[in-house]
Amino acid sequence: MSETRWTRRAFLGSLGRAAATAAGCAWLGRSVAQAAQAADRKPGRPPNVVLFLVDDMGWIDSTPYGSRYYETPHIRRLAEQAMRFTDAYAMPLCSPTRASILTGQHSARHGITSATGHQPPLPPGASRYPEKAPPNRRYVYPESRHYLDPKLVTLAEALQGAGYRTGHFGKWHLGLMPQHWPEVQGFETTWHCAPDPGPPSYFSPYGVHAEGKPSGQHKVGNITDGPKGEYIADRLTDEAIRFIQAHRDEPFYLNLWHYSVHGPWQHKEAYTAEFAEKRDPRGKQRNPVMASMLRSVDESLGRILDTLDRLGLAEDTLFIFYSDNGGNVHSWREGDRKLSSVKPGHRLYETVQSYRKWAGGEPPTNNAPLREGKGRIYEGGVRVPLMIRWPGRIEPGATSDAVVGPIDVYPTVLEALGLTKPDGHIIDGVSLMPVLRGTGNLEREAFFIWFPHLIPAVSVRQGDWKLIHRFEPHPDYPDVRELYNLKDDIGETTNLANEMPEKVKHLDALIDRFVQETGAAVPKPNPAYTPTVRDWRGRGDCTLEVRDGVLVMESAKERVSMQTASVPKAEGPLVLTLRLRTRQAGRLGIAYWSSVETPGFAPERRCDFTPKTDGQWHDYTVTFEPAGALAGLRLDPSVAPGRIDVERITLARPDGAVLKTWTFDG
Repeated sequence: MSETRWTRRAFLGSLGRAAATAAGCAWLGRSVAQAAQAADRKPGRPPNVVLFLVDDMGWIDSTPYGSRYYETPHIRRLAEQAMRFTDAYAMPLCSPTRASILTGQHSARHGITSATGHQPPLPPGASRYPEKAPPNRRYVYPESRHYLDPKLVTLAEALQGAGYRTGHFGKWHLGLMPQHWPEVQGFETTWHCAPDPGPPSYFSPYGVHAEGKPSGQHKVGNITDGPKGEYIADRLTDEAIRFIQAHRDEPFYLNLWHYSVHGPWQHKEAYTAEFAEKRDPRGKQRNPVMASMLRSVDESLGRILDTLDRLGLAEDTLFIFYSDNGGNVHSWREGDRKLSSVKPGHRLYETVQSYRKWAGGEPPTNNAPLREGKGRIYEGGVRVPLMIRWPGRIEPGATSDAVVGPIDVYPTVLEALGLTKPDGHIIDGVSLMPVLRGTGNLEREAFFIWFPHLIPAVSVRQGDWKLIHRFEPHPDYPDVRELYNLKDDIGETTNLANEMPEKVKHLDALIDRFVQETGAAVPKPNPAYTPTVRDWRGRGDCTLEVRDGVLVMESAKERVSMQTASVPKAEGPLVLTLRLRTRQAGRLGIAYWSSVETPGFAPERRCDFTPKTDGQWHDYTVTFEPAGALAGLRLDPSVAPGRIDVERITLARPDGAVLKTWTFDG
């Protein structure tokens, strides 16, 4: 499949438009009395707003959405009282979703496109584009903004201007420095960590150094310790309930944004022990640590709902339950490798040992039938649970397949409360009130997800159709365009792009218009790019060049490494033979493989060999068996910087039948 050229020329109209979002705060808001008169509600006080946000909770991580392993009775209780959305989306990572909730804007417009809210701000006037990228990348990708621009009028500021009391409790991840904390974004009462994504410990004391010593208060924002062993999900709930009780007689907007079920995956072991004895009838979800953490979140939800009932506030509260991205199916395994050297006394030692004890090598969750998870643009990474309750206004137990996202929260709340949009503030989302009332559909042509990170791509969803458009081929995902009919193929298993070029063309045009309208920071050509050589592409800073009939692999900083997806889709035992020479590279060599059933390169799919460093040609043979059809190969002839010469690579069967040979002499 051919690559689309994402160049400055192609998106000339989109460059420089980000400044169009800058707007002053001249809007003072409507009064509480005016809001009460205009809101879609019964006579009396203006409605409250509660936004209950769970971190890393997948679409199928609760009983209302189909889990047969996790136990979430209070989420089920809420589903019976609310409208449950089946096609709700978030961004692939947390910070973009949070910023879009608070601004009503696409991440392409507000500029927070990755989970970078814990990083220091870029220097004033600094470009978001690095000077260059690794030579295996065709483009230089823009860096995400590291904080929510104070010039934007947040939902909290809009409600505060209308007389609402505002509180934020839990994860923020939208700015490291105090000038970017929730206190200056419209929230008068706060309890949160900095730097995010969470405090060092989920049990009090919450702030500790890596050596196990207490940290200074500045290490954990403005959170305060409770009794030793207090669990942070419980403490957040306590703080939120105090806020509700304090403002029971006046309208309030409450953010309860949980740190769970994000890592460091600290959990109540008594709960975990119960789930360790349980089995999923679906045979998919089996991580007792995640089940334990979800139970604590579910208990938190139950306590908040009980408090609203006890204080007689349930009917006067618009309650939103949401997740910030899809379920995490990869971070633990990556982290497990990185933490393999953690020693006793390190603040993560007990966490690592506890996770290994209870969950072994299991990923945090399983998003089946959705594909992949957090950090990916497939459905498993972006489709999430969303439920909205408002007794007397929203039919209890209703469901909706409307395609909705975080940009829609802001306009929905404004319409529900009878408030107008702040002057000069751009809102990309649409109000969900017609769907919530059951009076109409959403006025939106398509929904977009912009994600120029990890495996950079943009997607568009229109009706049942979804197009993923990658900015360049990736060894694990060689197709630049992937088209799926989600009604027939929710698991995104059959790419229809080649069969339906007109549909691809139509959806591509929508993406082009989206880029121009939002002022998205588009990729730029990489001046250091080294093209693919005989199907192989260097990884990291490793360059590839053919010299005198030999492929020269060189890396100055990282391991010598290259990979390819241009392989025969062969199954069964396979034999890989390498003819190499080197003098100065490291002594360990590794061959990785991936398959259609097990994408990506991982330690469990590798064979090691020992290259000789005498400067002579030597043959090395590894035998392996992929799970299903072979999808890719990765060669790390050295795990240290240096130079490796490659004369020939051969893939064959054990009986000697050659499947493919790569040579570099012509």
